Amino acid sequence: METMAFAKRRILIADDHALFRAGVRALLEEHTDWEVGGEAETGDQALSLMRDENWDAVLLDISMPDRSGIDILRQIRPHKPALPILILSMYPEDQYAVNLLRAGATGYITKDAVPEEVITALRTLLAGRKYISNQVAQLLANDVDGDGRPLHATLSEREFQIFCKIAAGKSVGDIADELHLSSKTISTYRARVLEKMNLSSNADLTYYAIKNGLIQ
Repeated sequence: METMAFAKRRILIADDHALFRAGVRALLEEHTDWEVGGEAETGDQALSLMRDENWDAVLLDISMPDRSGIDILRQIRPHKPALPILILSMYPEDQYAVNLLRAGATGYITKDAVPEEVITALRTLLAGRKYISNQVAQLLANDVDGDGRPLHATLSEREFQIFCKIAAGKSVGDIADELHLSSKTISTYRARVLEKMNLSSNADLTYYAIKNGLIQ
């Protein structure tokens, strides 16, 4: 009797560090039901591969050279709303996780996670569920309660996206061009962010972002 062949689950790894991609590839390919079908080292490459090919899951670095993880999520979700996307980040959960989950990520883990957690997270996504660690679950609970949240967690997805760009030193005009919005719209978002965070200037936003480990 012939043995029925099962198609392997195709995984895309998007990270700008070749050594890290190689390590993740080696980890995933220990599992015979998975294959790393592609790699991307820039945000543009990741978007192109995500749009043009079919993937069972994507492992996406939050800090690509040309686009942030939140930018990539916003651009891919209209095309692939159900694609499982696991965010890999060097930043602790309390800095980005809630905002990235709002933006459309289906899981978030830090790059110092043990290999077993990466495998557990990916299996959870491939089973059609979101991966929420205990720490992220507590952050989400705090988000609902409104207690104990950092100021940036009170921002909407779009506000957080624009906050990160301003804090990184980008001008209103540059952000408007990147997001295909008017400068007036970006200025309105900037004013809303400053009001919500009780800050008064771009320098304050940058200082807050550095102090809280949102940028380096």
